[in-house]
Amino acid sequence: MNNPITLLSVIIPCYNEEKYVEKVLRRITEVQLTHQLKKQVLIVNDGSTDATEENINKFINENPEASIQLINHSENKGKGSSIKSALPFVLGQLVVIQDADLEYNPEDYNLLLGPIMGHKADVVVGSRFRGDGVHKGPFILHALVNKTYTFISNLLTRQKLSDIHSCYKMFDAQILKSIRIKENRFGFDPEVIAKLSHKKNVRITEVGISYHGRNFAEGKKINFMDGFRAFYCIIWYNLFSKK
Repeated sequence: MNNPITLLSVIIPCYNEEKYVEKVLRRITEVQLTHQLKKQVLIVNDGSTDATEENINKFINENPEASIQLINHSENKGKGSSIKSALPFVLGQLVVIQDADLEYNPEDYNLLLGPIMGHKADVVVGSRFRGDGVHKGPFILHALVNKTYTFISNLLTRQKLSDIHSCYKMFDAQILKSIRIKENRFGFDPEVIAKLSHKKNVRITEVGISYHGRNFAEGKKINFMDGFRAFYCIIWYNLFSKK
């Protein structure tokens, strides 16, 4: 990265999170980033049918000093689609993906920033299976599937990651924008790891983060078909569609 790093763009895909969305926005705006970085928040209301949009607008109106932009989808399209909708509005030199449900702690942005600001990485994955932070979940079955998929992904990408499905990924914005993202749902994660791993001179590393997982009764949204699609994406984007 040749340009000075002054701004972190936070992309938040959001679907039916009326209970948590104001809390996550507040946590993000309160985080003090290292190196005096500023924040731009791009929140994508992905066709929510509850009061998510109203709560987002309420927070924006009550916090005019915060740099928050709302992008609306008329129907639910998925995580990958939300990220694609937000990318054209990214102003920061860095981008981080944030879930809207507080499973991930925005205070950990500074952990992700470390390797990039130290000129040791271009992409940083936040692992729920490393580090000394607070960990609750994921469920045993989800963890086993994730570890299996990560193992297969590592074989094909020659990476040494432990958690490719972690939401927390921080990117050099130019590098993320340089690839064509095709996946609309949770297949975004294995797709982007595959494509960036096969891109020349892109350094990917991992740091431990905290995690407070939800169950389905609390609103967790990933399902069996998403898991099947993730496996397909690991194979497809590593062997047949690397660009």
